Amino acid sequence: MSRVDAHHHVWDLSIREQPWMVGPELEPIRRSFSIDDLVPVASAAGVTQTVLVQTVGLPDETPEFLAVAAGNELVAGVVGWVDLTAEDVEDALTGLLERPDGQWLKGIRHQVHDEPDPRWLGRPDVRRGLAVVGAAGLAYDLLTKAPHLPAALETAQALPEVSFVVDHISKPVVGGDLEPWAAGIRALAALPNVTCKLSGMVTEASWTDWKVSDLRPYADVVLNAFGPDRVMFGSDWPVCLLAASYAEVVQAAEDLTVDLTPAERDQIFGETARRVYQL
Repeated sequence: MSRVDAHHHVWDLSIREQPWMVGPELEPIRRSFSIDDLVPVASAAGVTQTVLVQTVGLPDETPEFLAVAAGNELVAGVVGWVDLTAEDVEDALTGLLERPDGQWLKGIRHQVHDEPDPRWLGRPDVRRGLAVVGAAGLAYDLLTKAPHLPAALETAQALPEVSFVVDHISKPVVGGDLEPWAAGIRALAALPNVTCKLSGMVTEASWTDWKVSDLRPYADVVLNAFGPDRVMFGSDWPVCLLAASYAEVVQAAEDLTVDLTPAERDQIFGETARRVYQL
């Protein structure tokens, strides 16, 4: 079966800087990355569809990403950005969906883990915006860390009609304590409207000497809590290049799911993403 990479990025530093890209440790990825850079490595891994995910909280980026999806067969969907707290959030979403390339908009995301308030997701204006996202038939990607999981849980409970997707298994520190992260993940997994991306783990581990065995306790929590039918593979390319090549990330995911049945692996490497993002 052809595979889906449910989470990757592109950026063009000649158009705009990436505000999060600070510090010498990010020098290896401080250059522009286009979809043409991804195509050969994705193809080599058997990936035939991808989901292109926002990188900055600016309205201009989403139309650019929709144009990328419209112009390349690999990109099957876009997770973009709108200001959830804005009074005109419904108009903003409608404007994106009514574009000639609006059919590729499948979800919305915000860098929740960069908000000073760990309970940002619980704000009434944010929840109003999330309800609009759900009413538009779009998923919402949760970019969180462990401190944000209680508010994420309450919000997902309060908005059962919204499809929430946990990015990067909520970014636990690989090698650190499993708790309270694991408890938060299990609580979210108890909700039928939440799914999770098996992604972003290598950059939460030691970039220079991580091993699959380092990742396994965290992957096992996610797989046991959500089940394969609510887990989807994502590469987090090109951010993953800080710690691993695209092929190495794919291989790690294969190793972490080696004990599953072929049908269960098909869900993780394709069917879950196709269903959740309506690819």
